[in-house]
Amino acid sequence: MTTGVLRNPDFLRFLSSHVANELGANISRVALPLVAVLVLNAGPAEVGLLSALQTTAFLLIGLPAGVWVDRMRKRRVMMVSDLARFALLGSIPVAAELGLLSIGMLFAVALLAGATQVFNDVADQTYLPDLVNTKQLSDGNSKLEVVRSGAFLAGPGLGGVLVQLLGAPRTLVATAAGALASVLFLRSVKVPDRPPADTERGPLLRGIREGLAYVLRDRLMRMFVASSATVNLSVSAVVGLSVLFLAEEVKLAPGIIGLLLMSGGIGGVLGSLSSARLAKRFGTARMTWLATAVGAPFGLLMPLTQADWRVAFFAITSMALSWSAAVANVGQITYRQTVAPEHMLGRITASVRFMVWGMMPLGALLGGLVAQQIGVRQALWLFMSVRLLAVVPLLFSPLPRMREFTEVQARS
Repeated sequence: MTTGVLRNPDFLRFLSSHVANELGANISRVALPLVAVLVLNAGPAEVGLLSALQTTAFLLIGLPAGVWVDRMRKRRVMMVSDLARFALLGSIPVAAELGLLSIGMLFAVALLAGATQVFNDVADQTYLPDLVNTKQLSDGNSKLEVVRSGAFLAGPGLGGVLVQLLGAPRTLVATAAGALASVLFLRSVKVPDRPPADTERGPLLRGIREGLAYVLRDRLMRMFVASSATVNLSVSAVVGLSVLFLAEEVKLAPGIIGLLLMSGGIGGVLGSLSSARLAKRFGTARMTWLATAVGAPFGLLMPLTQADWRVAFFAITSMALSWSAAVANVGQITYRQTVAPEHMLGRITASVRFMVWGMMPLGALLGGLVAQQIGVRQALWLFMSVRLLAVVPLLFSPLPRMREFTEVQARS
């Protein structure tokens, strides 16, 4: 008899909320900039700022959000965040119909919606242990990663179709509806929303310090952060240069560029689908570092891309690196959920995300500066070489000698 998480009705409800939320969020990745461009005639600088504001909240409130989530009921946090996102995104088509829409309003919605996403993400990654047992965490995380990767792949394409059929402002109704559907699925979960394990209401700064200190003190978690930060720094630089590289250096048509950029989503889905089987065969701990090591060398194919059969090098690189990231993410999230104290899981998750995601805007900025100095193709060689170094911290950790993360508890 199977004991997989898909036999757990509450996990299926939680998974359904992910489908609705992630798909809506990825549709908005296309729809929100198109509202700025098609309705408000925004220029490149305004569109760039709009994009940046969607992730700025991770740097502004990422750390305190972890402390606050530890002091609240996780499911309630997700539901309130989804309701706020529903109201924020739903206000855009209403304002457009009334002739009240402005670029300033779009900026505000992007920033505030990003803030709700911070709380949702932290609560989301700390809620799964309430629904499944420790042995099912890896399987549960792999299923959730399938949804994230699948939505990342399908969302922008669906968003483009909806914009063409409905117009950009009205497409945001679909994203708002996704947030509302997520609330309804979460509300249907039968397991009681447990009260917070952290009942202390100490100073905020002390809570932030505790989360950061735990991450830096835990040897494996520290190595995971170093590895993921290296990945995000290098890959963010490459992603920021990809369109320019394919259009100006390789000289491909826009349609081909669009197809190539979708290949990363395919790799993410494949990685998410394969992670449960890999964890069963090799162990979750071993799977995590092996995925990072196996994926990295494929990055050296990307700078070799040309407008002939070698165009496949870009797709192979994107799929391999996305596969690697998806598998490694499943392992790292499972490790945090396995070893972190329940009352600190929110602030620990937020601390990790702050340090790792903080590399993304830095990488994008650095990629542009380096490419301006040495050329786009040469910059790709440099950053893909840096990507190779991501496995080094993991090799010098206890990880290669472990099969499962539960061994950490056994040794302590």
